[in-house]
Amino acid sequence: MNESAPLPPGLHLPYIEPWSWEQFLRHFALRRLPGVERIDAASYCRSFRLGELHGWFRVRPGAGHLALELSPSCLGREAELVARVRQMFDLDSDPLAIARHLCGDPQLQPLLERYPGLRLPVAFDPFEQGVRTIIGQQVTVKAAVTIAGRLVERLGEPLADSPDDGPLRLFPTARAIADDALPGIGMPGKRVETLRRFADAVASGALELSVAEGVEALIARLCALPGIGPWTAEYIALRAFGQPDAFPTADLGLLKSPFWGDAGISAKALASRAEHWRPWRAYAAVYLWHSYASEN
Repeated sequence: MNESAPLPPGLHLPYIEPWSWEQFLRHFALRRLPGVERIDAASYCRSFRLGELHGWFRVRPGAGHLALELSPSCLGREAELVARVRQMFDLDSDPLAIARHLCGDPQLQPLLERYPGLRLPVAFDPFEQGVRTIIGQQVTVKAAVTIAGRLVERLGEPLADSPDDGPLRLFPTARAIADDALPGIGMPGKRVETLRRFADAVASGALELSVAEGVEALIARLCALPGIGPWTAEYIALRAFGQPDAFPTADLGLLKSPFWGDAGISAKALASRAEHWRPWRAYAAVYLWHSYASEN
């Protein structure tokens, strides 16, 4: 339980334009995890765990400012919290510079002109994103959210002092997931085994969820675990750490984006094409996903 004093609102996180609240609202609303996240048109609110500090925070667009307003429920580890939220909402990138590079591909240019200034939404917690990515293997986003919600309901600790319109639980710890057989959770047995092995490796310290040694080292560590392949590892690198050149080549949304026409594109052809987008392949993926979501 966190006993720190309340922190008044007013932490302002500036950014440079273009930046779209609507892009992030749509992204997080589609993936909203019941019990952990609350979202409305004007704010995003979720529970969080930073070491022994537990609490919740709310983010809303700063009225009249090119900034987000961050309101945490408690004092402690503010610098780490701000850094996490800045990464979550991709406040430090330069979308115009990225667009100039990606426009070097003449076929990609119309997509960038149609959806200017898209950024890279990132998860707050890498372990949570890893769990949600494993759950999401070969199922729809809606199905993955349903299963992750069951996990929270079963293993998530109740959050003390939450507001009426706030989150109710913390996301489960790695040890809690590793130690539960997860009967009736709604996943095939092999995927349950993959999830529990992943959680156990994180809980024991055998797996370091970090890009301190480089993204390729993280991907290699993840792929060494049974049941985790390149798509899962690359997606975790992209969504959990905001790695700008991570690129899950086998992702269905990328392969079937309307950008490629009715026939789509093969994973091999996409991988070759994406070489021209380095070092910003993750942002090219954001545009392709946006096209898939908006035009299908």
